[in-house]
Amino acid sequence: MISAETTATTLDASPAAEPKDFPLRRWLAPFAAVTALFSALLTFVVLTGMTPIDATKEIVYSFLLINAASILLLIGIISREVWKVLQARRRGRAAARLHVQVVGLFSIIAVLPAVLVAIVANLTLDRGLDRLFSGPTKQVIQNSLTIASAYMQEHAQLIRGDILGMASDISRARMTPLYDQDRLSFREFLTAAAASRNLPVAVMMDKDGKILESAETGVSLNYALPPPDFLSKVSDTDPEISVFPESYVASVVRLKGLDDTFLYVARLLDPAVVAQLKQTQASVAEYAEIESRRLGIQVNFALMFAVIALTILMASVLIGLNFANGLVEPIRNIMSAANQVSTGDLHVQVPVSKSEGDLAKLGQTFNNMTQELRTQRDELVNASETIDSRRRFIEAVLSSASAGIIGVDASGSVGILNRSAEKLIGHAESETLDHPLSDVLAELDEMMKTAREGTQRLVQGQVTINRDGHERNLSVRISAEQTSQSRDSYVITLDDITELVSAQRTSAWGDVARRIAHEIKNPLTPIQLSAERIRRKFGKTITEPKDKSIFEQCTDTIVRQVDDIRRMVDEFSRFARMPKPVMEGEDVADVVRQAVFLMKVAHPDLDIEADIKQSPLPAQFDRRLISQALTNIIKNATEAIEQVPREELGKGRIDVVAQRENDDILIDVIDNGIGLPKVARARLLEPYVTTRAKGTGLGLAIVGRVLEDHGGRIELKDASDFREGQRGAWMRLRFAVTGQAAKPETKSENKEQSPDVKPESDPSSEKNPPQEPTSGPAEATNNEAKIQKPIEQPIQEPNAQEPKIKAATGD
Repeated sequence: MISAETTATTLDASPAAEPKDFPLRRWLAPFAAVTALFSALLTFVVLTGMTPIDATKEIVYSFLLINAASILLLIGIISREVWKVLQARRRGRAAARLHVQVVGLFSIIAVLPAVLVAIVANLTLDRGLDRLFSGPTKQVIQNSLTIASAYMQEHAQLIRGDILGMASDISRARMTPLYDQDRLSFREFLTAAAASRNLPVAVMMDKDGKILESAETGVSLNYALPPPDFLSKVSDTDPEISVFPESYVASVVRLKGLDDTFLYVARLLDPAVVAQLKQTQASVAEYAEIESRRLGIQVNFALMFAVIALTILMASVLIGLNFANGLVEPIRNIMSAANQVSTGDLHVQVPVSKSEGDLAKLGQTFNNMTQELRTQRDELVNASETIDSRRRFIEAVLSSASAGIIGVDASGSVGILNRSAEKLIGHAESETLDHPLSDVLAELDEMMKTAREGTQRLVQGQVTINRDGHERNLSVRISAEQTSQSRDSYVITLDDITELVSAQRTSAWGDVARRIAHEIKNPLTPIQLSAERIRRKFGKTITEPKDKSIFEQCTDTIVRQVDDIRRMVDEFSRFARMPKPVMEGEDVADVVRQAVFLMKVAHPDLDIEADIKQSPLPAQFDRRLISQALTNIIKNATEAIEQVPREELGKGRIDVVAQRENDDILIDVIDNGIGLPKVARARLLEPYVTTRAKGTGLGLAIVGRVLEDHGGRIELKDASDFREGQRGAWMRLRFAVTGQAAKPETKSENKEQSPDVKPESDPSSEKNPPQEPTSGPAEATNNEAKIQKPIEQPIQEPNAQEPKIKAATGD
């Protein structure tokens, strides 16, 4: 069977399988091949004359048509098979490329001999014709023709002399009475003249071809007289001679003295010579005809040879295709089965036929392999399901754990981590897995080094990490998973203790603030009253102007410094016991406008602009506390601008933007001052952490407490994040529209404050505006060029001296 593929039904991996051939098609190709070979052989035998059949033109054409029909049939079958092979390759079927290669190899093997034989045959025919029509052969044939022509010319010259002699004799006889009076005697005279010259025919005729007199030689010769129009061209001095190859040579001449009278004579040729002459002329004519038909002969021969060779070639290619199909089909079955095995189908089996020989053994081996793989796969699946069940249990435990957990293998790469760990280290799982721990969390390098070198199975410590400007304190525990040979892997547990540390610091500083407020505020009033009494009592007794000026300056300094200390103590008291917010329905836009207006009046040299995205902005909040927080943030922005050199700053600018985002109110304060520090930025929200030499470090802490009570927070950013290319800081106050984080409280409850707490007045309404304000505002302005290290001094005793108190507060 000639087919492009014969795939087992269980292995039909092609998306569009080839349709099965009908029985007629199965036998069509072998029948066509055998018929074509038989017709080619028969044609060769007939053309070479090996049979009694004459190779006539009709027979040759008949055989050519039969061979052409066979060739067309073979070409059609081969084209169909080649198309099926190419389609199989285009669809990516198994072994399609091998099939094409095998078919191409068989085609080349069949084509090359046929091409070589055709070239040799054509060269042989061309060389034979070249020899046949070469110079020596042509010369021999031409010489034979020349010899025959010379014989005829010799007879023509002889008859020429004879006819001229007879014409002269007749002309002389014409002068005698013999010609006119005695016709019988003249006939005898003419007969004697012809016989003496061996001329069997001698005839006198007029211009119309009418015979006037003829010699009676007794020799019978069928001759033809010249026509009248021919006679009109004959002269009396140059006879016309005609050679008749059949049997004789004739000549005619005009007779002088006789008007329009002509003499016609003829002489017989030797029959043997005439026969040879005819054969020579026929041979020369045949040679000339063959030479003129040389190209046609070559073409016809080449055509007949090409038809026979092409028939054999097509039959060989078809046989090669059949063999290639039988060779490739088992391989294709195995490749298709292997492809299904690669997709996980281990139940596939290739059909095995004994006629396939060694390929059948290969198919049986493949079937044994798939059976063994199926058995091993089932065992592995069972083991994998057990392991997967355990893994899911471990992942469930890890995902539900609040602590961050990271698994590190022996090479130091991260093998597993839970969601809490992703949030803590600021990297997604895809950015962490299979990456070195030193690239993901470099802060743990020292602890990992200790864990690898030490003998303890558990290493504990604390590290501080900074991600996107946010600092976090982590409690770290590293435990080694020890095997019989070495510590192959480690489990790292991370706990975020940032808020715990901050709460501890805030609580500790709250206790310090209460003790400072209690111990320092009590003696302040007596000191101030004493200074004022001294000024009233002894001020009049001092008469010397210089001494009086010094006296008043000293007493004013005491009173002023006492007021400054009292305001600082009030701030400590407010931080120690922040009043609970009273939530009422207010307009945030109105609060922003008032705060911006007050700061513009206090700082006319700065551009302070309010940008209200929606107006009004209703929300539930404590108007006094939010107004105080916003005012402190804007004031910090003005102080940050003042720290920038005038020639570098240009015009100071503060933008205050208020808007609503979902369920939150956002108030953004953007300045072009010195900006925020890049490191330890989150600690600015802790108490008594400041970057200014005279700052208390309580402003941002108080603002943060206010926003926390309103269900919000303060965010510290760079102005370049708000507006590209701008320097400075961007402070965002975010709190809930409903104020849900605060506990409801009446105004009467809010007024029950500690006797140590003095209500804070607006910074813009201080008694001495030109003086540097030291109470209320948050220290949010941070100098990137010069950052004071956060001060965390030990808590002072109640009787501590004043310089120590200043060191603790940062003023």
